[in-house]
Amino acid sequence: MTDASIASPLENEPYYVPLADEVSVFRAAYAARLPILLKGPTGCGKTRFVEHMTWHLKGPQAASTEPNLITVSCHEDLTATDMVGRYLLKGDSTVWSDGPLTRAVRSGAVCYLDEIVEARKDTTVLIHSLTDHRRILPIDKTGELVQANDDFLLVISYNPGYQSVLKDLKPSTRQRFVSLEFDYPDVATETTIIAHESGLSEASSERLAVIGERVRNLKQHGFEEGVSTRLLIYTGELIAGGIEPRRAAQAAIIGAVSDDAQVQQAIADIVDVILP
Repeated sequence: MTDASIASPLENEPYYVPLADEVSVFRAAYAARLPILLKGPTGCGKTRFVEHMTWHLKGPQAASTEPNLITVSCHEDLTATDMVGRYLLKGDSTVWSDGPLTRAVRSGAVCYLDEIVEARKDTTVLIHSLTDHRRILPIDKTGELVQANDDFLLVISYNPGYQSVLKDLKPSTRQRFVSLEFDYPDVATETTIIAHESGLSEASSERLAVIGERVRNLKQHGFEEGVSTRLLIYTGELIAGGIEPRRAAQAAIIGAVSDDAQVQQAIADIVDVILP
């Protein structure tokens, strides 16, 4: 069984800075139990947003209770069986074991399928009956039709700028979801995020945010992926931990975003101008 799921107890409020009206739209969608699609580049805060909203909508919980959020990191080997469940040997008999999607449907958790287009097509088809008025999950191996708990919510995400045509989300799936689009924050907002998450000073965090903005502008010159907010936070954490700023940027930005020597040099030039 390929289990890529994470059950998050969310005892404390996950930090998130709203960029537009995504909080109010998510709240309204949850109230109507409408499935939600998050679109945006890698490391821009989609997962943190889902954690933040789950905490606010369902409240904090102890680690010992059934999780309010079950996250599945989708990949090409993830099958419908992995999501729904399977029979397992226990002693001399077989017992049914729910997969992460079934657990969420039964318990009323938020199920977050991260990078859904990376999963096999049978996994995508599986969720269709959960995204309309039926809100049911058929389990072929047991013959059960699981009616979703009233509190269940399905959230999926993908990066449309990164996926190939072969891995794009089909219209028949996309049109079942309320869609929220994400992007990297502006310099001022990203400065606040980096400072909060890394413990770095406001001034140093702003320098990293400016680096992020300028590296993303390289997309106009053929560089497909910009540097994520996540990597800028990593850089800040390294600096806060005593690593020299340019060495931290080399490890967490320059060497992380590309193996292309020309791209690395272009980023290094930006870093040299901005960091002391």
